[in-house]
Amino acid sequence: MLSNQTLIAQLAQIPLWQWITEPLTLEFMRNALIAGGLAGIICPVIGCFLVVQRMALLGDVMTHTVMPGMAIAFFWRIDVAIGAFISGVGSAFLIALLRTQTIVKVDAAMALTSSSFFAIGILLISILKIKIDLHGFLFGDILSVTQADTIRAGIISLIVLAAIAIFYKQLLFYTFDRLGAKAMGLPVNLIYVGLMAGVTLTIIASMQTMGVVLVVSLLVGPAITAYLLVKELHQMIFTGALIGVTASAIGLYASYYLNLPSGPAIVVSVLILFLITLVFSPTQGLLTRSK
Repeated sequence: MLSNQTLIAQLAQIPLWQWITEPLTLEFMRNALIAGGLAGIICPVIGCFLVVQRMALLGDVMTHTVMPGMAIAFFWRIDVAIGAFISGVGSAFLIALLRTQTIVKVDAAMALTSSSFFAIGILLISILKIKIDLHGFLFGDILSVTQADTIRAGIISLIVLAAIAIFYKQLLFYTFDRLGAKAMGLPVNLIYVGLMAGVTLTIIASMQTMGVVLVVSLLVGPAITAYLLVKELHQMIFTGALIGVTASAIGLYASYYLNLPSGPAIVVSVLILFLITLVFSPTQGLLTRSK
């Protein structure tokens, strides 16, 4: 087996155009790049709203709460997207109920819901004896991405992006002034549920390449990276999507050439881009901002 140094040396001798095009000759890589690119767009788009609302932790919660629904869907042999969506939106309702109808604080409600749903999902997989690649399911598996996954990701992306475009003004108002939006008669509870539905759909679209546990990195990482670069929300959304697509492509190519799990490779790419921005951002960089 080749050492990392030998592998890197061989890769350095390959022309750049061949280095880029060689993975495209394989169907699973084409599918992974399409699905990863779509995830790189919709994750930061949704993530920007979560980051600005200081609800980034909710993205992490939702990635765990889809587990029971997915386990049951596997057992009943129905589309896992249906089970994941029901489970994810159900957890959002539970968090909202605990937050509004009890004295339990929202952070405690999210922590309890996240750990409980995740544990229930793992127990269901064990009790129902579901045959599933748990490692790939949790952390992504580039070899498992099929054309059906890319079609699903494309349909979900269109739905999420269309909904955001149509209701952007309402989401903008809700994001920056929830009390004001409620006073103006906007259905804030419905907007909350819609946003959580968008997060759940985003997780479903991204789980094949990222895994359900690591999707939160693509939700939050590009969004906070863009937050260091621009000031307006619409600029943050477009910049975050560009960063997300770039990180997905870098991670998937690294996964292909270095034989790495696709999800962690994308997460590390997101982290590297964030650290570069943190240091060199024109206005917020550690080395460039005015004292």
